[in-house]
Amino acid sequence: MSDIIYPRSPRETMCGWMHLPRFIDKIRLHLAGKLHPDYQANFCKGFDQLWLDLAGVDAAQFIEAVRNSITDGEVCDWVLKNVKKPESAKAEQRDRMLNYPREGDAAMLERLKLRKQQSGLSHRDDIRCFVDFIDADEKRI
Repeated sequence: MSDIIYPRSPRETMCGWMHLPRFIDKIRLHLAGKLHPDYQANFCKGFDQLWLDLAGVDAAQFIEAVRNSITDGEVCDWVLKNVKKPESAKAEQRDRMLNYPREGDAAMLERLKLRKQQSGLSHRDDIRCFVDFIDADEKRI
């Protein structure tokens, strides 16, 4: 049995923001000392950082908001109060996540290929982006 507690899928949304529930899970696991080492290198980086950047939120500020909450509803209330971004920012984030790596980005396409090989998923032609990879690697698809 795995000792990894998987955060929610990056496809899940909150307040219209894709990945936000996953980021909240990662923060809660981190604060509890239960975020698996496999997730540590990208904590507040990658898709987490993309959300922080597009939402205009500082990582420490958001971690503190999650620390001071008990429920997702409280975090959602905080986001609705403190993140005033148009739907276009949310759409941009969704597009960037679901199309990463972009066609022509040889380095990132190679990285996705390598990650699939390392995880025994090379045969999965349906894994076309890192969001697909995450869901497959965490056994959701």
